[in-house]
Parts: sequence; C-alpha cells; structure tokens
Amino acid sequence: MKASHLAVLFSIAGVLALPPRAEADEVPVAVAANFTAPMQQIAAAFEKDTGHKLQPSFGATGKFYAQIKAGAPFEILLAADDETPAKLVGEGAAVAGSEFTYAIGKLVLWSAQPAVVDAGGEVLRKGGFEHLALANPKLAPYGAAAAEAMKALGVFEALQPKLVVGENIAQTYQYVATGNALLGFVALSQVSKNGRIEGSAWVVPQAYYRPIRQDAVILGKGKDKPGAAALMHYLRGDKAKAIIQSYGYGL
Repeated sequence: MKASHLAVLFSIAGVLALPPRAEADEVPVAVAANFTAPMQQIAAAFEKDTGHKLQPSFGATGKFYAQIKAGAPFEILLAADDETPAKLVGEGAAVAGSEFTYAIGKLVLWSAQPAVVDAGGEVLRKGGFEHLALANPKLAPYGAAAAEAMKALGVFEALQPKLVVGENIAQTYQYVATGNALLGFVALSQVSKNGRIEGSAWVVPQAYYRPIRQDAVILGKGKDKPGAAALMHYLRGDKAKAIIQSYGYGL
C-alpha cells in the first residue's frame, strides 16, 4: 500500500478515535425586561464561545413567575429581584443552591428630552408634566422601587393622577422614549451605555429604595441540562461581567 494511502487511513482512524463533541443545547431563558440589551449581547457571545444557543424571552418577573408555575418550558430565570428565585426554590420549582446575583440594578428618573429632569429630582415636586411612567409595582421590581422612592420623597400621593403604568420596564421605557410620558422611572441599563445618557436623568440614590439584587436560578426543567449549566457559568465569567457593567449595573 502506498504511503499516501496509509496516511489517509491513519488520519481517518485518528478522527474516529476522538471523543464525540457534546451536542449544543437550545436554552429557553426567561429574562427580566430591564436586562434586554445586555442579554442580547451576552447571548451572541455565549453562542460563539460555547456553541449553545439561547432562546430568551423578555418580560416582567412577576409574569414569568406565574408562567413558570403553570409549566412554561423555561430552563433558567434571570429575575429583576432576588425574592422570586428564592420563592421558586422554596416551592420546588427551581434548583436549590443554583441561584446567585448576576447584577445589581439601579433606578433612574429619565426623560428623552434634555433639561427636563434635574440633578436632584426636584421636577417631581415642581410638576410641569402631565404623565409620569413607571412599571407595574405588583409585577416589576423596578416599579416597586419607583413607588418606594416616591414615598420616601413624600410625593407618591400627589403624583397619583399623573402615573402611567407599564406592564414591565420595557413598556415603561417606550412610554417615555416616544413622548407619551414626559418622564418616568426606568432602569439605568436602558438609558446608559458606557456611562453616557441621552436626554436628562437623575440616578435615584440607593437610600430611597431597597437594593435591586437581580438573581439567576436554574429552573426544574433546566436541571442537569448542559446548556443551562453553561449559561450560569458564563454569567459569572469576565466577558459577561464586562458587558453587564457597561450598562450601568453593579456586580
């Protein structure tokens, strides 16, 4: 047999001897609406680096909780709080010990127009606007934080007639971005990229609301799934952390 034929045979044998590559998973992930932009960026990097593909759905944490309890096929929840993942673990719907804080959110009072929101948030007392948007406090942790902040400032009752409530923080952002509300409480991550904010904004001091600790957790349907485990590991990595911080989140 010619040497060239032997080389081909040895090459084929070597390929056959390699361990089979693990199949890539498609991972359905429920993601808090405030984390939409960073998650889209993380998903692209994750797929490139691991071969696994994410199927993210974005919405209100409270709504996802109801869907998960009703049997939705999500394998991971990236919540806008730490209470919902803990509750799911306690109810046996998520994997105990898998939860961790992937980001700490920041609340901001924002207007798409310049010179509307002042550096101290005094616009809330002075008025001069018809509508103030916030996410539903019963469904969205950022909405609950907005209500806490207004109560701490002593303006909650006076502003009730002006409030426009979005189902989640993404819808709330749209109200303000389109001008349907002159200003509103949104997530800093929605309006900040690399420290720059268009329009006008006041980053609400942490003293006015409870810290928004955003936890991730593996759900029952994601237990022992390689793709789900890979995503949880990836979120702890330097590349994902850099993306998260670039949108104004704390770690």
